[in-house]
Amino acid sequence: MKLISFNVNGIRAITKKDFVSDMKKVNADVICLQETKATEEQVKEALKDFSEYHIFANESDSRKGYSGTAILSKIEPITVTKDMGIEEHDQEGRVICAEFEAFYLITVYVPNSGSELLRLDYRQKWDADFLSYLKKLETKKPVVVCGDFNVAHKDVDLARPKPNYNKSAGYMQEEIDGMDAFTSKGLVDSFRHFHPQTEKYSWWSYRGGAREKNVGWRIDYFLVSESFIPKVVEADILVDVHGSDHCPVQIKVEV
Repeated sequence: MKLISFNVNGIRAITKKDFVSDMKKVNADVICLQETKATEEQVKEALKDFSEYHIFANESDSRKGYSGTAILSKIEPITVTKDMGIEEHDQEGRVICAEFEAFYLITVYVPNSGSELLRLDYRQKWDADFLSYLKKLETKKPVVVCGDFNVAHKDVDLARPKPNYNKSAGYMQEEIDGMDAFTSKGLVDSFRHFHPQTEKYSWWSYRGGAREKNVGWRIDYFLVSESFIPKVVEADILVDVHGSDHCPVQIKVEV
């Protein structure tokens, strides 16, 4: 199975670009999307060319045209659930879980702490509660969780670590601690598993020609239950796919 995760920064905007042809070329079995910025109906309308996929979407209740996630799957999942079951966290359409025979696949759009770091405290609570949610699922079968985690984990994960450390959202120590908790509690960063020191990024600011200069951040991940890592045969970042300020990340699994 080929699994893709892509923060599209607006599904209606990106489908007016090369998104459809790009995704047909990639030909993934499952495509997970974040920041769709649309209602469930709008997502399905925007994805009408993906007739070979079952499409599931989660929308923000609190702010229209904000946040949102989707899963497109050629294989019909056994079950699909939305949100964590925690009211505080379930207003922005940030989580979808699709159950397959061998694993749970969760797509997530983790809250950004914000340029003024106004949501940093909330973000820490989110990380802790989301980890508990994943570990509860993991008691039944392995989990594969993918999406925009809005944090660069280590110095190797962003082009300019020193000027950003403890100054910029996405590289605050509290956010790094959150990712440390995921990886220390048995969730393996699949890209780093295969590429321990590779400097490859998945997000670039629109400012200052950052993408052309490759001044980027790796903030999009596939985290996989330790027990499931032997099933993962490849992990990559598809830097040649454009259309968003992010690019897709990918794993291939044998199931």
